[in-house]
Amino acid sequence: MSVLKISDVTKVFAAGQVVAVDTFSLDVADGELVCLLGPSGSGKSTLLRMVGGFERPSSGAITIDGEDITYLPPEKRPTGMVFQSHALWTHMNVFKNLAFGLKLRRVPADEIKRRVENVLELVGLGGYGTRQVTQLSGGQQQRVALARSLVLEPKILLLDEPFASLDQHLRERLREEVRDIQQRLKITTLFVTHGQDEALSMADRIVVMRDGRTEQIDRPDMVYRDPLTPFVAGFIGTMNLIEGQVANGVFTRPGMSVPLPVDDGPAILAVRPEALDIAAAEGGEARVHRVTDYGTHGLVDLDLGDGTRLKAMVSHPDLFQPGQNVHLTPRAVAAYRDNAQIYRG
Repeated sequence: MSVLKISDVTKVFAAGQVVAVDTFSLDVADGELVCLLGPSGSGKSTLLRMVGGFERPSSGAITIDGEDITYLPPEKRPTGMVFQSHALWTHMNVFKNLAFGLKLRRVPADEIKRRVENVLELVGLGGYGTRQVTQLSGGQQQRVALARSLVLEPKILLLDEPFASLDQHLRERLREEVRDIQQRLKITTLFVTHGQDEALSMADRIVVMRDGRTEQIDRPDMVYRDPLTPFVAGFIGTMNLIEGQVANGVFTRPGMSVPLPVDDGPAILAVRPEALDIAAAEGGEARVHRVTDYGTHGLVDLDLGDGTRLKAMVSHPDLFQPGQNVHLTPRAVAAYRDNAQIYRG
């Protein structure tokens, strides 16, 4: 069993001027893959480095299987970390890169050979041991970096935006491979990314972070379908966020009104593009600004009378053209007030 527990961890930089992580808590279950997702500066990489021992918390505690590792150096922790930059030794071949950590642990030579060959097969690089790192592609180098962590048989695998420097198609393929490997090994994993697609496709749970704090922790489908704050709603996927007023059960703003059964007052209405139906209509409340055809679907940019820009997903983009007036019908909405969800339906 490998369970990671982070309890009220805080990290303060610059003599107390910058709070990078603020009283953060999280339990990662045995074999679970949890993604830390957030914009730059949200504290996700700092938090991961504290789990790996590369930064020291200002307060709080980190335990693995009940053992306090808060102040242990990286080499004393049962963790393996894969960095965005790969951090491979270019003067060593692939085999020596993987064997280095095992030699430091005084693992016998025959055991080193067996473990290195096995992990290279696992990451799809069987027979690459004698290759120089500089002879490998970016994707192959990232596989070597992953293998170098896995060969140490860590209890906790830490991934710090490992695919950020790769092209889109390679990123998609590698994240599928890494997820398959993680599930096969049943290794507890903490994964940092700012890519929503990676988090939604790989994670058992997503932790959305903002300013060093947790905005929401939930399954990927729930984070997408039921964001609990306006920040999560706007950060995950594409969302139309519309400010207005509720009066007598109706949300209104210039050129738009939607029934909303909440108390009177200001509100932010949230509508996904795929939940916003549009139909050509003379005198419709919105005007088509742009139509983009993605082949499988279309995305229509719309302008309300006051210049507010909305997006609607359509199955037949050829039915719409710039300058056309359309009527809007939201099929599903959420509403927020005071940074909290007040309605979903």
